[in-house]
Amino acid sequence: MELDSKPEPLDRIDRKLIQLKIEEVALKKDEDKLSKQRLEKLREEIKALEKEYADLEEIWAAEKSSVQGSASIREAIDQVKFEIETAKRQGDLSKVAELQYGKLPELQKRLDQAEAMGEKQDFQLLKNEVGDNEIADVVSRWTGIPVSKMMEGEKEKLLKLEQHLTRRVIGQDAAVSVIANTIRRSRAGLSDGGKPIGSFLFLGPTGVGKTELTKALTEFMFDSEDLMVRLDMSEYMESHSVARLIGAPPGYVGYDEGGMLTEAVRRKPYSVVLFDEVEKAHPEVFNVLLQVLDDGRLTDSQGRVVDFTNTIVIMTSNLGSHRIQDLTEQAAKSGDNDSLAAKIHEEVMDIVGTHFRPEFINRIDETVIFNPLTKAVVRLIADIQVKKLAKRVAEKQITLNV
Repeated sequence: MELDSKPEPLDRIDRKLIQLKIEEVALKKDEDKLSKQRLEKLREEIKALEKEYADLEEIWAAEKSSVQGSASIREAIDQVKFEIETAKRQGDLSKVAELQYGKLPELQKRLDQAEAMGEKQDFQLLKNEVGDNEIADVVSRWTGIPVSKMMEGEKEKLLKLEQHLTRRVIGQDAAVSVIANTIRRSRAGLSDGGKPIGSFLFLGPTGVGKTELTKALTEFMFDSEDLMVRLDMSEYMESHSVARLIGAPPGYVGYDEGGMLTEAVRRKPYSVVLFDEVEKAHPEVFNVLLQVLDDGRLTDSQGRVVDFTNTIVIMTSNLGSHRIQDLTEQAAKSGDNDSLAAKIHEEVMDIVGTHFRPEFINRIDETVIFNPLTKAVVRLIADIQVKKLAKRVAEKQITLNV
């Protein structure tokens, strides 16, 4: 219990106040209009935090007083028990009777009353016992998984997957649906165990939302885009570059550093692993990917087994993008859009089949072909980007109207 040390909410506000007051001192020296506006806003924030701190400190004092009342009664009970044992050894039976049947029951009754009152009180800062929220908070710090995601039911979370992804990725409803269904199958235990949560190959021209969908999925599943491990496969075009993924062999430079892939996943076991432009990687690299997709684990150069079963593996590729554009333009001229998706899928998969080995393609859960962007979709995407830009420039006191 946080009786002697300051509770975390108070400590957090205290550190924030120190930070803001340092900034206040620095801003006092500036005379420009923007600095003065920031200083005024800063002082309002400091005032609000100081009030919040004072309110919490008052609550802490009241809760501490209540808890310490029970603690002092327990100390008195322990002291009476010690006196009873001492009196027994000295043969003072009258004192033993007085303490054991008079004072001790009275103290025990007071303790029961104090504990009953404490159970009725809903303490805001002090806790009498460790509960689900406290355990989730500690595990969250260790693993990097947010508390809200741990406490939220798996079923409720996955049911909202499409709804969340389509807010950020426009015009790719089919791709979003495929990903959501695959992840739900995995979580329901219908897919093979000992493999990543899901493995996907994203195909389509540049700019259609392959990377954006990956970021959106990372943010939804793990509450932060920082939990995405991104590897640009154009950097792994030579046969020796596979050592960079799992680490250099003993005796070579960089042996102690570990591999770019294995070390990243070892540190972030709950993450989305993105292999960007995977078609550019050397064939030797695909042997490593095969093991990840098949066994859900890799052994690095130092003999440590890295678990990939809590990751989502996504590979992006521009293979067949020229045919997607050509077929889309032909369909626009002829007006035949009914069979466009089937034609695109057939031709793109033929190109993919000539580039990747069958055993690699067969180990991927889903191959997702992204739709080319229409003018209406581009307009919606532009609106989203303009809103993001307006939010950024608003911090510099600039208003953007389009």
